[in-house]
Amino acid sequence: MKVTKRDGRIVEYDRNKIIVAIRKANAEVDRYEQVTDEKIEAIVAGIENTHTDNLLVEDIQDMIEQKLMSERKYELAKKYIIYRYTRQMVRQANTTDDSIMSLIKNSNKDVMEENSNKNAYIASTQRDLIAGEVSKDLTKRVLLPEKIVKAHEDGILHFHDMDYYLQSIFNCCLINIGDMLENGTVMNGKLIESPKSFQVACTVMTQIISAVASSQYGGQSVDIRHLGKYLRKSRKKYEKHYQKKYGDKISKEIRDEFVKDRLHDELKSGVQTIQYQINTLMTTNGQSPFVTLFLNLDKDDPYIDENAMIIEEILNQRIEGIKNEKGVYVTPAFPKLIYVLDEHNCLKGGKYDYLTRLAVKCSAKRMYPDYISAKKMRENYDGNVFACMGCRSFLAPWKNEKGEYQFEGRFNQGVVSLNLPQIAIIANGDEEQFWTLLEERLSLCFEALMCRHHSLEGTLSNVSPIHWQYGAIARLKKGEKIDKLLHDGYSSISLGYIGLYETTKLMTGVSHTDPKGTNFALRLMKRLRLACDTWKLETGIGFALYGTPAESLCYRFAEIDKKKFGSIPDVTDKGYYTNSYHVDVREKIDAFTKFTFESQFQEISSGGAISYVEIPNMRHNLEALEDVVRFIYENIQYAEFNTKSDYCHKCGYDGEIIINDNLEWECPQCHNKDKSKMNVTRRTCGYLGENFWNVGKTKEISARVLHL
Repeated sequence: MKVTKRDGRIVEYDRNKIIVAIRKANAEVDRYEQVTDEKIEAIVAGIENTHTDNLLVEDIQDMIEQKLMSERKYELAKKYIIYRYTRQMVRQANTTDDSIMSLIKNSNKDVMEENSNKNAYIASTQRDLIAGEVSKDLTKRVLLPEKIVKAHEDGILHFHDMDYYLQSIFNCCLINIGDMLENGTVMNGKLIESPKSFQVACTVMTQIISAVASSQYGGQSVDIRHLGKYLRKSRKKYEKHYQKKYGDKISKEIRDEFVKDRLHDELKSGVQTIQYQINTLMTTNGQSPFVTLFLNLDKDDPYIDENAMIIEEILNQRIEGIKNEKGVYVTPAFPKLIYVLDEHNCLKGGKYDYLTRLAVKCSAKRMYPDYISAKKMRENYDGNVFACMGCRSFLAPWKNEKGEYQFEGRFNQGVVSLNLPQIAIIANGDEEQFWTLLEERLSLCFEALMCRHHSLEGTLSNVSPIHWQYGAIARLKKGEKIDKLLHDGYSSISLGYIGLYETTKLMTGVSHTDPKGTNFALRLMKRLRLACDTWKLETGIGFALYGTPAESLCYRFAEIDKKKFGSIPDVTDKGYYTNSYHVDVREKIDAFTKFTFESQFQEISSGGAISYVEIPNMRHNLEALEDVVRFIYENIQYAEFNTKSDYCHKCGYDGEIIINDNLEWECPQCHNKDKSKMNVTRRTCGYLGENFWNVGKTKEISARVLHL
């Protein structure tokens, strides 16, 4: 006989557990109220004689109570009922002890590896993680409907960021930094007036970024074009200073050189402030602020030349990197960079092509920036070009009371993701069953998303003044509710999805890159998009389809399904599901074909999408990378490179590993020659294929092999 536990687990029947439970109740009553061991055996035998293959644990306990009552052992039955109730309360009330203690002991692998940007060994970060465990506990036991919790545990869906759900805070946002710099803001009860120089504007911006990050859990984006105005203010200040100091004593040309030198120093210092402040600050979330800088040259911007200077300095400093504790220049995790390709900088003879070549050089060495095609984005978003929130989630076009498109100062309420492969596993190739089950689970996702929405309703602006009162999102009054910002599409709320590739493979027998599979995949994506559009029309809430970058979720869903359904070739056996609509990493496909194929899904997944390609080290063949960037501009809205580069694990050197006179790989910094302590995937020609390395018997042979 099997027993189904309360959490859905099916375990072997164990008669000893029943005997122990009755004896514990027996020990708490007078002798004449007790039952004998023979009676206990008879009760157990009665349960076993039901000849049922599977019993619910609650049914077993009900039978025990009934048999005790039939024996007229009312006091004993009462004690057993109390024992049963107490055990239930213990289960409900004490679900965090193990997770918290294991976190403190650095053995809670799931929590410690969930966010790679957090160092879970640091005490301040552990405080945030401990609070997160408490939030998850209360969310599961008290705040969410039981069926949503069960769906989350069963891997039907994923209710993102339960560790913050207890509080009235949201996911990610696009900061209205222009308003905050122009009209001032307030932090910690202190007025911050509009800056008078570029250096101060950079300092204020990083303070805002840090404050914003501490009161939300998702990423944020800042459009740096708002800084151009303050760089010009600094220029005017220096011009006035040198005119007053020297007058006609020196020529205008010399004064201009003085101004140029001072302005360059301030530009460099200001950008350095942004880079170092962001990477050295620690928010209350236990990590550096998750922020993205949006590098966009708008042809209609009156400060476009100043912004070109700022972008150039940002890229130059990112190429250099930041020194780690060993004094080695490394790639910082933040800020993320997104570079916008437009007609004037898409490497077709435009005025600002030099910036794009610098961006390409940065990508080859530091992986960033990511690239957005202004051309494709205008096609998808009513002619608009704007930053995503953090580095993935996009807003829908929305017009304010003036009839103007507005993107800055908007946010995302939260995400629930759907496990598509699990539906396909259950359907087992039966399309009718697949679509029926999909509808049921979409309804469940809608209910879960509405829980997110309702949890934010009634939130007072006092909860986070930097967001709601002082300009990051709005300038509401103290004590005012944020509800109007949750409706009419002002903010988004996202349906994520995982595993389009595996789902298509299960239902059609081929990848979604195969024409047969593509047809099914597009139908599925369009159904998900239709669900979001329908919910938006019915509720007035900004539902959006989101190609989530939840890397850890790809593993979680696959792990759950492997335990449930076993090892399925090319599905659960890999240990991961492919992210959103992406082509599986093991498919033999070149960068251009991959981008062309995935662009059709980006258009549907307008609430969030990005495509990427794995490329080798391109530092010696930037022309090949420039070709890919040109292709991005013409063919896909949002793309990034995962650049494979050399790395010495012994000293942290992040650069090119050399081949020495003895034909050995050697780190030029610490002279390490131990291949096990080096990551060497170097290419010199930009070959976009499978990586290998081979050292020949002579330098000439070695060089030729590397250049294949």
